[in-house]
Amino acid sequence: MAEMLKDEDVKRLLASPDTAVRAEIAGKIAAQHAALTEQQRAIAEDIFRLMVKDAEVRVREALSRQLKDSPLLPRDVALALARDVDSVALPILEFSEVLSEADLIELVKSQDANKLDAMARRAHIPEGLSDALVERGDPRVVSTLVRNQGAHFSETTLSSVVDRFAGSHQDIGDALAERPGLPVTIVERLLTHVSESFRTHLLARTDLSPDVAAALLIQARELAVLGISNTETDVPRLISHLHRNGRLTPSIILRAVCMGDLTFFETALAKLANITLDNAQALIHDQGRRGFEALFRKCGLPEALYPAMRAAIDVSRDMQYDGEAGDRERFSRRMIERILTQYGDLGVEIKNDDLEYLLARMGQLHSGAMRM
Repeated sequence: MAEMLKDEDVKRLLASPDTAVRAEIAGKIAAQHAALTEQQRAIAEDIFRLMVKDAEVRVREALSRQLKDSPLLPRDVALALARDVDSVALPILEFSEVLSEADLIELVKSQDANKLDAMARRAHIPEGLSDALVERGDPRVVSTLVRNQGAHFSETTLSSVVDRFAGSHQDIGDALAERPGLPVTIVERLLTHVSESFRTHLLARTDLSPDVAAALLIQARELAVLGISNTETDVPRLISHLHRNGRLTPSIILRAVCMGDLTFFETALAKLANITLDNAQALIHDQGRRGFEALFRKCGLPEALYPAMRAAIDVSRDMQYDGEAGDRERFSRRMIERILTQYGDLGVEIKNDDLEYLLARMGQLHSGAMRM
């Protein structure tokens, strides 16, 4: 636009009775917006303010399409377009950087699901906007948001997504599971919801007793949690989360040590005894054995599990991972063999060396029936 727009130009453009002409003009002016001089831009913006009130949607759509990426779009024009019908509003809501986080959060409170979904597709979504979108509670919007790698979430909001949607909307649960860098606490909560769905499926089967179904559920959940522990560096946080939610059970601690996950085992006992990890490690690996016995009692673990944990500690001292294929399986096998020997010496018959059978058998032992 070589010449500066004048008042008569504005009047002529807005006076055109032809919708197509006005839409074309709107698009052209918007497309040249960034290249105009400051004085021309001021006139163009006045035109925009008039055009957002144009009765013809096509005119407003042309304006929205051309201005959605413009950093020079006046905020009042952006807000007017964002509150318009979907065909006008969606490009602005998805792409315009003129709208602030506060503007968008305010819009979330009053706009429909299509507009919320457009906001959930933005390239960058701060935590506050994610909070507001999740709070509105539309599953389609939440699914879009969770799949958007540019969306940032507070841990509280992620917990809300898991609790409100993961169990009833598989697409949201799947999208959460695929997000990189999830806090370990959220992964564990997600696993719990998945296991509850698994529980419903198991209980619907007529060929399984409730006890067997419950055992399978516990097995699946604990194995999954220990899988997190093997890859997650923040094991203390995982342990604290399990403890706070009543899921740091004797069975998962025993399973961890039988599988050779000493980091989980040591951190769990430190949490139960309310002592530092360094102190717990010193007691666990005390050559004189009195240290671990005192720690075990302080943790309040079932007495019947002491021989198994004692045997596992002894094996861990004698055998280390060799770095070869299957080293964890060999380590676990050696632990189970030592545990079977310990219980055999105590007169407790265990007929199978399968880990699940072993755990189930020890779970049946009454805590008062054995003495250390």
